[in-house]
Amino acid sequence: MKRAYKSFTSERMIVRQLMDVRVPSVGCESLKNNFNRMRKVAVLLLNVLVFLLAACQPSIFEIYVSPGGDDSANGSKTTPVATLGQAVELARAAAGQRTVHVLVEDGTYYLPQTLKLDAGISGTAEKPVVFRTLNPPGEVVISGGQKLELDWKPYRESIFCARISEDVDIDQLYINGQRQRMARFPNAVPGKNVFDAWDLEHTREPEPGTDPLTPERIASWENPAGAFIHAMHMALWGDMHWVVKAKNADGTLDMEGGWQNNRPSQMHPRYRMVENVFEELDAPGEWYYNETESMLYYFPLNDEDISKALVEIVRLKHLLELNGTKEEPVKHVQFDGFVFRHAARSFMENREPLLRSDWTTYRGGAVFINGAEDCLLQNCEFDQVGGNSIFVSNYNRRITIKSCYLHHSGANGVAFVGDPGAVRSPLFRYGKQDFEAIDRTPGPKSDNYPSECLVEDCLITMTGRDEKQTAPVQISMSHKIRVNHCSIYDVPRAGINISEGTFGGHIIENCDVFNTVLETSDHGSFNSWGRDRFWTPDTRQTDVEVKKDRNLPKIDMLDKNIIRNSRWRCDHGWDIDLDDGSTWYEIHNNVLLSGGLKMREGYYRTATNNIIINNSLHPHVWYPESGDVFKHNIVFGAYRPAVMNYTLGPDDKWGQELDSNLFATGEADRLKFAQNDCDAHSVSEAPLFADAAHGDYTVSEQSPALKIGFRNFPMDQFGVKSERLKKLAKTPDIPQLITERSNESGKVFSWKEGKVKNIETMGEQSAAGLPAMAGVAVLEVPENTGIHSMNLRTGDVILKCNGQDVANFDQLVKIFEKANQEEELVITIFRNQKAEEIRVSLANPSKK
Repeated sequence: MKRAYKSFTSERMIVRQLMDVRVPSVGCESLKNNFNRMRKVAVLLLNVLVFLLAACQPSIFEIYVSPGGDDSANGSKTTPVATLGQAVELARAAAGQRTVHVLVEDGTYYLPQTLKLDAGISGTAEKPVVFRTLNPPGEVVISGGQKLELDWKPYRESIFCARISEDVDIDQLYINGQRQRMARFPNAVPGKNVFDAWDLEHTREPEPGTDPLTPERIASWENPAGAFIHAMHMALWGDMHWVVKAKNADGTLDMEGGWQNNRPSQMHPRYRMVENVFEELDAPGEWYYNETESMLYYFPLNDEDISKALVEIVRLKHLLELNGTKEEPVKHVQFDGFVFRHAARSFMENREPLLRSDWTTYRGGAVFINGAEDCLLQNCEFDQVGGNSIFVSNYNRRITIKSCYLHHSGANGVAFVGDPGAVRSPLFRYGKQDFEAIDRTPGPKSDNYPSECLVEDCLITMTGRDEKQTAPVQISMSHKIRVNHCSIYDVPRAGINISEGTFGGHIIENCDVFNTVLETSDHGSFNSWGRDRFWTPDTRQTDVEVKKDRNLPKIDMLDKNIIRNSRWRCDHGWDIDLDDGSTWYEIHNNVLLSGGLKMREGYYRTATNNIIINNSLHPHVWYPESGDVFKHNIVFGAYRPAVMNYTLGPDDKWGQELDSNLFATGEADRLKFAQNDCDAHSVSEAPLFADAAHGDYTVSEQSPALKIGFRNFPMDQFGVKSERLKKLAKTPDIPQLITERSNESGKVFSWKEGKVKNIETMGEQSAAGLPAMAGVAVLEVPENTGIHSMNLRTGDVILKCNGQDVANFDQLVKIFEKANQEEELVITIFRNQKAEEIRVSLANPSKK
């Protein structure tokens, strides 16, 4: 085949050479004419020959790769090459001229370095470059690791040791294909979720004997340099990590890190753990590597014969890179059927802040795509990679990830992240906006961001094994990302997260997302923020600016976001959480199984034809004239507002239209917010579901839901659709319907001529941005009253008085009753999601 291709090329060269022949200008004219005629005939004949040779060429240029191959071979079926790197070089010769198939036999391919593809290997739409496995998916492993041949010897008790002759840096150890744990404290406990050591109980104090950072525990470590401290955020908004540089003379630790959260806090006192400490090697499956001695220690699992085990370590951060530019992108390259394994962890490099979100990120992954168009990852598995599985960075167009299985990733599953330089007036931290200084030009500054990309028919589970502020699908500074028919579950935070409004146009559809927010707090199965140019934490200020320019909330967005035809369940937050400023959403034909729908602080959200089981709409801190619409939905319970009185009066209208809904829990729930112009045409009746016990919420032809505009939609199209993935995928638990109203909290107290109430719900905690469900919320502050003279404002939450915690109204009253009337009180409040102190003289309350 290759000889024929070379012959074809040689004949073309002969034709060009003949056409370049020139007859001397002197001599016989007839000889000259005869020669020219002969030349034309020769050219014609050679062109026919070239055509015939071209017709004989196979339409597909095949290159074979085998573990038993030889890189000096030509890559034919009988003489394959041994490495993917050599196959790439062979593919370059034909890329773009013919369809190229790189056919890879079963085996593990340990990469000596990252496999990097640039624009020189691009195919075309008609002639792509395809890397695929010869056999069905799952038997060809692309590994960034290294196999070790070790002579294990008993060390002490159940621990074995082996000397490593090579100079290696061991970040992860795999035994028989499974990643094992660094020696750690506290030890992992089956069934626990936060760092595999605790249940998420929202307690702030450590259990006795479980804190890894007590002076006594640190004193027991001879040399903890190289250890890692992993800790949750104080409000459980993700996590942070530190590396130990040394133990100080006073017994404390010299550490660096903590930059992995864009709204940083102190370490959580309970949810934290240490790993990579030799003295903590005390449980099956744990290991420790002493780099100075080149000695590896391992505590085998029960019934594990370590002498016969496959031992592998990790070497590379990235396994595959598609690196191009907008001007010269990598085009029409496909990878089909591979297993990607053994990529390094990235938690200490996760430090790039994303726009005004709570996130930082590491711009890299097992597969890293930057500057590509029309490329495909299909039928691939990402198995226990240490960081992001797939990272799509900056300029990319029409990247497709299809029918892939991503599991046990250290960080994100698939991340789409554009260039902050493409954003006008970018801010990187939660905080105030300077409305006088912002660029008010709509849209992005450049096109250096992912757009028109697709994640379809993918099973993504157990992501965030090392980094908790991550998601199976993460979208930031991107446009028109579509997530379709994906099953997503068992993850520490959101299943799908959109970090901000730049640049919108995303479609989430036909997905099944559940068992989320398992290790964090104040989040949802779907989560978004919209802290764009229009947004600032002071909702009143935002309202003033938007009334000047009604288009301001959309100036960072090119299109609206759509969430449709999906099933969601979050038992530790909201099923769909449109948080701070999330704007221009259309949400329809969704089943919400547990946490309900939260809408906070945004504009132009429309939620129609959704079924919210055992829950309802959670309106949080709405702007006047928000343009929000909620109609033709089936809900179980009254709306659950939080801090709505911050910008709205008690009788003000909510949104543009909240009406024509069905309340399955009674007339009282329908009428609860009638004073806010809600639900005059709604009904309170049984929806008459077909088979609610098995998750079929189709309503019958006699259902009153049809009379208020609800329309049935398919109940059997959620999640993955390929048979291979369906066999692997879980589905959510279906809840029993609760149609009786429970006793609701929410008692309002009169205090200092104003009104206050206890923080009692997750919604109130989230609306205020509180780290814990405690404190007293200020609801009304009439002018010329005692509460007004104390400089308190509507929306404040009182947390402490003179250092004493104020968990509820009773404690607040007792503190004031015991206070000396001559003394000055220092009141700690939470205002605009940060703690402040105000000083009040009880003798003269207006004095600051």
